[in-house]
Amino acid sequence: MNINTFNVFRSRNYRLFFFGQSISMIGTLIQRTAVYWIVYKMTQSAFMLGITVFAAQFPSFLLSLIGGTIADRHNRYKILLTTQIALMIQATVLTLIVFFTDYTVWEILALSIFLGIINAFDVPTRQSLIHNMVDKREHLGNAIALNSSMANLARLIGPAISGILLDQVGAGFCFAINAASFIAVIASLLMMQLPDDTPRTNKKKMIEDIKEGLVYIKATPMIGTLILLLSLMSFWVLPYITLLPIIAKVSLGGNASTFGYLNSCIGIGAFFGAITIASLKSTIDLRKILIASIAIFAVGLLFFSNSHTLKFAFFFATITGFGMMMQIAIVNTLLQTTSSIKMRGRVMSYFAMALLGMSPLGALMVGTLSHYIGAEHTITLQGIIAVIILIVFLPRLRKNL
Repeated sequence: MNINTFNVFRSRNYRLFFFGQSISMIGTLIQRTAVYWIVYKMTQSAFMLGITVFAAQFPSFLLSLIGGTIADRHNRYKILLTTQIALMIQATVLTLIVFFTDYTVWEILALSIFLGIINAFDVPTRQSLIHNMVDKREHLGNAIALNSSMANLARLIGPAISGILLDQVGAGFCFAINAASFIAVIASLLMMQLPDDTPRTNKKKMIEDIKEGLVYIKATPMIGTLILLLSLMSFWVLPYITLLPIIAKVSLGGNASTFGYLNSCIGIGAFFGAITIASLKSTIDLRKILIASIAIFAVGLLFFSNSHTLKFAFFFATITGFGMMMQIAIVNTLLQTTSSIKMRGRVMSYFAMALLGMSPLGALMVGTLSHYIGAEHTITLQGIIAVIILIVFLPRLRKNL
């Protein structure tokens, strides 16, 4: 880390967004951890864990192209403000159901689907709006990486808080905290002074804009390679997170706090991975860093899956988080810095599809597979698959980057 890591905080709009979104992201991770834990506690089923991830993320796969196209056609600031209010409403309804009704897992899944629909519009808009918040273009890569560090600082803090709250006061308080956390990000958005980025009147049909985005990606080999790589990693490897409740309870003999601490260890590694990217010089060869990050991720998974004590599990969970976030942050940075302004929303919608859309499909596969061979063996297999993906993509990465 060096002093240039935080240069982007000179931009008032980004500074507001960073601190408001940081509070909101902590609330989001508190809620997500609580949802996964109570679903597993209610069902004792790895398959239902996969269904829960699927319900929360698959709508992003279906609707992200529409979300990205809307972000390119309309005022991104207004869209983001709307999605954040909708997310607060979702968390509030979840809180009320848990506190005041005899809820079932199906109500949790229904609200998870609603969450996924909102995220399909929120993620591409939020990612592409970062450009409008940064005063100097040379700080853009720094802003994108710090944005990733923000999410992973939340991953460090949120699950640990959630684990304690789940043990002490129950899931309802986790959901209430998340609902309240959106006040911070909504307030930060209202305090911003952004230029009007509403595009000129677009007479094209939306389907034509969607097709235009696909043609652009096909015509840009680097962008296509990165999205395909992230899609495969998201389907085959990233859903290892789905199995963490089983690892915590069955393999390590722990409880909700153990699950929260495992998530936090991944968050520690991911946070330092994002900070590492933010601290890199602009002249650094990101190709080499991307290759190394996938290798670290794979090795971390292989050792984590065979760790039978808390000490080793926490250590290798941290290593895994570091490699995972380095990979995601580099792909994000390259996509945003190389795509054209008018296509950025659509490019980031493909990023959202690859990262958030493929994971739920993979979660179903991982949940089903672990039912037959166990969570530990499933994660070992995922580490092996990560190595295979790296080997297959090495020639493409060297050619296109």
